[in-house]
Amino acid sequence: MHMADALVSPAVAGTMYTVSAAAAAYSVKKIKLEDLDSKVPAMGVMGAFVFAAQMINFTIPGTGSSGHLCGGMLLSAILGPCGAFLTMIAILAIQCLLFADGGLLALGCNVWNMAFYGCFIGGALIWRAVAGKKMTRGRIMAASVIGSVVSLQMGAFSVTVETLMSGITELPFAVFAGMMQPIHLAIGLAEGVITASVLMFIHEARPEALYGYSQSGSKGAGRMSRKGLAAVFAAAALIIGSAVSLFASGNPDGLEWSIEKVAGTAELSASGGVHRMAEKVQEVTAALPDYAFKSSDSAAGTSFSGIVGGVAVLAACFFVCMVIKKAGKGKKKKISGSEV
Repeated sequence: MHMADALVSPAVAGTMYTVSAAAAAYSVKKIKLEDLDSKVPAMGVMGAFVFAAQMINFTIPGTGSSGHLCGGMLLSAILGPCGAFLTMIAILAIQCLLFADGGLLALGCNVWNMAFYGCFIGGALIWRAVAGKKMTRGRIMAASVIGSVVSLQMGAFSVTVETLMSGITELPFAVFAGMMQPIHLAIGLAEGVITASVLMFIHEARPEALYGYSQSGSKGAGRMSRKGLAAVFAAAALIIGSAVSLFASGNPDGLEWSIEKVAGTAELSASGGVHRMAEKVQEVTAALPDYAFKSSDSAAGTSFSGIVGGVAVLAACFFVCMVIKKAGKGKKKKISGSEV
């Protein structure tokens, strides 16, 4: 559901950057209260895993379309909504800048559509309400499916509203929404099953790693240490990103498919100085555009992209947490100094 710059006007883009930044600031404020030393490894490893998983487009039977994991709901069930939201921002920013996946101008929209709803609606509300009190396999499955479907439906609807407000006449609101909602319902159901499978594995391996478990009243020791669980997901990220990604569906994703059905083409054009500037910036930063080498379409480019992207997400999460931690310490020192 990565929006391209041609789908948004500068005014809408600026608005969505602002609201996404506000959600990010709230997340930073809340995560300062947590143990960042223990949070960093989980954010980095799970961020790398979700990045790799997003490279796998799965076919939606009978449609000619495909979908991929968004991951906000999954990350929230492990990291909590605020840690998950910051991790998703790292993923989406790296996809945008390093791989030109989603427009730079549209990054604020993509953060809101793909991260906010999954993390704060799917994770903070639905996950806690359905699975938080007593985590069983049935509750985890229900929470995962409901959360994924609701968050993707809200994200898909936001895309149609953003294009409407941007004045994209090639995509009439009612017709565009009529294509976007059903296809993302199917994608949401698939994501729900995938999310539930991952979370049920964690529940069996290390239930304490799930968000809200300690308040759920559930009992039972995990079969795997936290380090062991992290190693499993790190290995999975490496295998998925470098090898499994080669077998991803070549069909257009739900957004591209909907645009093509409505406008007759998935490649809408945009003009204006702001759009040109954003495009030029991406041309400079995107070392591996479309997850491939610039001079070659070989499979090695996809594998290399999967590895580089995972490492970049891991590093970005570590860097963000270290900056937050350092800022928190600096503020405490300043307060202590003023008291003296």
